[in-house]
Amino acid sequence: MFLKSRLIIFVVALTVLTPVFAQLKSGPALPHQLVNGWAKLPKGWNFGEASGVATDSRDNVWVFNRGAHPVLQFDRDGKFLQAWPDLKIISSHGIRVDSTGNVWLIDVKGHVVIKCNQEGRVLMILGNRQGTPGNNDSKDAFNEPTGIAFDREGNLYISDGYQNARVVKFNKDGEYLTHWGKKGTGDGEFNLVHDVCLDREERIYVADRTNQRIQIFDKQGKFLGKWTEIGAPWGLAYSAKENCIYMCDGVNNRILKLSMDGQVLGTLSSYGKVPGKLDFVHNIAVDSTGALYVAEIKNWRVQKFAAR
Repeated sequence: MFLKSRLIIFVVALTVLTPVFAQLKSGPALPHQLVNGWAKLPKGWNFGEASGVATDSRDNVWVFNRGAHPVLQFDRDGKFLQAWPDLKIISSHGIRVDSTGNVWLIDVKGHVVIKCNQEGRVLMILGNRQGTPGNNDSKDAFNEPTGIAFDREGNLYISDGYQNARVVKFNKDGEYLTHWGKKGTGDGEFNLVHDVCLDREERIYVADRTNQRIQIFDKQGKFLGKWTEIGAPWGLAYSAKENCIYMCDGVNNRILKLSMDGQVLGTLSSYGKVPGKLDFVHNIAVDSTGALYVAEIKNWRVQKFAAR
């Protein structure tokens, strides 16, 4: 009787789970090739948990990680350019470079967003590191923020984040404008807001990680639509050249190329430890050639996949 009961439970569970897995969208293999040994770190240096990666207008690559040197810059061939030794980060998360070359860092456990020039000079800090983290309606504080994106006017869109459940909009001077979102599963609600990007029409795409969907909004936070059955979006990068979004699926350890109507155009990689495989794929960037740079938490590395 005991074995029969366990068999019944297993069959019921399989019946419930099978449609979930069956709904996961996939696509053809992307034509990208691993550039083995891309990052040429100085002797004795290593990445820590690599949480963020970004490219700038010159195709330099910026890596944000939880090692001894949290911010590192490389050229696109992997040549080491610089590190910032005098920047106190509690725990790295997202990183992006704006249109004027400033580097924006998201300190998730420090509850702050830091703007730096390309020499590592701090220009602005948003949030409240020393005080109480902000609640979901705070205008000047975050609670474990995760990512940032910019529109053509220089406005900032910050995903906030692990504890709060919203996107916060500031102008280029760091003045609060608006926010939207709350905890939940409905349209316009979030469960772990993990990244954000904008397309050429300045629609805003939000990685709703635990709800396993991307939600789409206008610049005032009006809900426009959502993409589901694509896995868990951990990192997003818009490619203007291809007019598509590349997404890190951190649960299934793969990269997706998504059309602007949410269709899967291609996939790249799977779980593993060897070069070319992924473990906790967390963030992604794309350069002008279409090459992808992928940051991993558990493998402590950033890998480059060149477009072919």
